[in-house]
Amino acid sequence: MSPVSHAISSDLLKRYDVPGPRYTSYPTADRFVEAFTEQDYRQALAQRAAGSMALPLSLYVHIPFCESLCYYCACNKVITKHHSRGAEYLRHLSREVELQIEALGSGQAVSQLHLGGGTPTFLSDAELEDLMTMLRRHFNLVPGGEYSIEVDPRTVNAQRLQALHRLGFNRLSFGVQDFDPAVQKAVHRIQPAEQVFALVAAAREIGFESVNVDLIYGLPLQTPESFRRTLAQLTELRPDRVALYGYAHLPTRFKPQRRIVSAELPGAAEKLAMLSASLDTLVEAGYVYVGMDHFALPDDALAVAKRQGRLHRNFQGYSTQPDCDLIALGVSAIGRIGATYSQNAKTLEEYVDLLDQGRLPIVRGLALTRDDLLRRAVIMALMCQGELLFESIDQGHLIDSRRYFARELERLGDFVQEGLVTVDESGVQVTDRGWYLIRAIAMVFDRHLQVDQDRARFSRIL
Repeated sequence: MSPVSHAISSDLLKRYDVPGPRYTSYPTADRFVEAFTEQDYRQALAQRAAGSMALPLSLYVHIPFCESLCYYCACNKVITKHHSRGAEYLRHLSREVELQIEALGSGQAVSQLHLGGGTPTFLSDAELEDLMTMLRRHFNLVPGGEYSIEVDPRTVNAQRLQALHRLGFNRLSFGVQDFDPAVQKAVHRIQPAEQVFALVAAAREIGFESVNVDLIYGLPLQTPESFRRTLAQLTELRPDRVALYGYAHLPTRFKPQRRIVSAELPGAAEKLAMLSASLDTLVEAGYVYVGMDHFALPDDALAVAKRQGRLHRNFQGYSTQPDCDLIALGVSAIGRIGATYSQNAKTLEEYVDLLDQGRLPIVRGLALTRDDLLRRAVIMALMCQGELLFESIDQGHLIDSRRYFARELERLGDFVQEGLVTVDESGVQVTDRGWYLIRAIAMVFDRHLQVDQDRARFSRIL
């Protein structure tokens, strides 16, 4: 029995497998309101521009296009084989950046850039070069930053990876999900394992600093046995990072999922068995469990950041970059400036229409209250550093933590008994065992969840 199996029993996993947020932000995006307007966002940009000590920015660019539909997908995407749509979209992205710069000022330092989707590599090499040239014209992408792009293995070869590296990308994330051909067919995403292995080998030879692979457990036709085979192939591939997600079947919310045959989905017990096997396999293979869903090899920057207490979390997940403002570009993209969150229009038509009117495409967002800022600090401290230090929170927010969070600390009693956290005069510490259930621990401090117990909007946390 591995150390993980010994620490995390299937009974424990089952007990804490409840619906809950992923905490890429707090409050979570389902709390955004339409009362937050473009003017509110412009005001936040102006306040940042007036500040003299602002940290470097993070940029997120959403490219929504995909050539084919993956049935499990819950992302905002546009299915099309007409690549001419990419050039039109880039024109609107350029206009959006110009409007942002009008309020923010040009030349802002950027230490993190992420292209997500959809499929960013739907764009041609020339279009990606145009995009990067446009971004560099308006922003200062500093040396040593994290510049990453999500890659569908079916859309690239070694030559395209070389082109991405020349453009300045130093990190890749390959969407694999499962190596089993039957599972790939069931979710309409067929990509031979040999193709993925060749691309990862090419990425290493080219010199990318980190390669991530995404896996999903709980897909149709998956079994604990078949997923163990996928895990064996993954450990042979040995990417620098692994993101392991549980599939959330929500066909009423995500139309593509209606094409999945519900009877082919593994049951709850089988899903938990896959999760348990994944934890065992990856830890035994030498991966560090960074935090919720994320693993990294010990010498990867993400694992190093965890050891050194420099881990952070934003809308793209765990990051080594300091907690900073995030400019979000493209349809449906979510950003953060100061004490505000904002989201662009979710449909391409509305996004384009607003930009054609000379308006930033902000359609909703949130101005955080003092309590929101406090709880964000607490939840992010737990999820990134694995500890809540009362003195630090008290000094930063001018409160008495033990009194302010008396009810929450009481609710942690069950977690203490399970050996998931310890609580003493200095604060709350997450144990090695507790890291595997960090979402459940963070939920204790989520005021919105405590007030509104309707969790139907969330997927299960395991």
